[in-house]
Amino acid sequence: MAKSERVRAAVVGAGHMGQYHTLVYAELWDVDLVGVVDTDFERARRVAAQYDTLAFSDHRELIGRVDVASVSVPTEAHFAVAKDLLEAGVSVLVEKPMTPTLEEARELFRIARASAAVLHVGHVERFNGAVQEVRNIVDRPILIESRRLGPFVPRVQKDTVVMDLMIHDIDIVLGLVDSEPRRVVALGSSMHSDVADVANVQIQFGSGTLAIITASRATEQKIRTLAITQPDAYIVLDYADQDIRIHRRAAQEYTLNRESIRYRQASFVEHLFVHKDNPLKLEILHLIRAMRRARETGTVELPESDDIRSLAVALEIERMIREGQGELAWPQHLPWSARSA
Repeated sequence: MAKSERVRAAVVGAGHMGQYHTLVYAELWDVDLVGVVDTDFERARRVAAQYDTLAFSDHRELIGRVDVASVSVPTEAHFAVAKDLLEAGVSVLVEKPMTPTLEEARELFRIARASAAVLHVGHVERFNGAVQEVRNIVDRPILIESRRLGPFVPRVQKDTVVMDLMIHDIDIVLGLVDSEPRRVVALGSSMHSDVADVANVQIQFGSGTLAIITASRATEQKIRTLAITQPDAYIVLDYADQDIRIHRRAAQEYTLNRESIRYRQASFVEHLFVHKDNPLKLEILHLIRAMRRARETGTVELPESDDIRSLAVALEIERMIREGQGELAWPQHLPWSARSA
């Protein structure tokens, strides 16, 4: 596909997230929004009508009509929908969690490689400007503290808070620590659903880094923060505002009087400039560029190792909470980095 050719796109799933994807595609100047798919055809029709496009009730109707598609259906349907599209050569952005099992995730990547189609998993925080900047300044982290808290939303009650919210932070933390998990402590509880709505995880890495990740959908205030302690700085990132503040040591001050010597550690705060844009738009643009490269070169680049690693860790944490296991040494058979996956 030449770079000047327009891209044909569609969205499968006309629910909350699907409507965000639809809006982004509709706003991109070189993209034709071919249609919106939902098993509830009336819902698909209502969303499609807003963008003067077609409505479908079966995702297979897109085959031959589109180059890329976002899959934003319930998690248990991700595999079947993505499989059909990938086998037909359609590049796919599938919302996280990509599949309920590692076996299905690996199979989707196998299909994508065979058909030279792009498979991208919706870890949208990777495209947050603040996250991209913080990757450049984190060095030898000692402590990472992540908090992703907010009120309960009934539409996501089938997924645990680990798969609904925490998986974003698991993915970011694993990308910041160049070391293997050694020990994990995971606790969770149900508040509004039949699965965990609150979870806290501690991961100790081989490098000595300790990560503490908290996720909640039982908290009335919406909080999205990441704090990193490293030898030379304390870094605080706000996902929502795409804001980074760096606390650095400045000088040591001594005050001498008749009775004592007083010591004070002075510091200063650096407010880092972050280029702010819509992370979902950047994610979709990334998919489109990758699709175009694959068609021009005949080869496809897939971030399989990172995506499988994040899913593996999230699934293991989810299992620990479900079975009340609490603490374990990290299973050696599970992937943890791009080098070992």
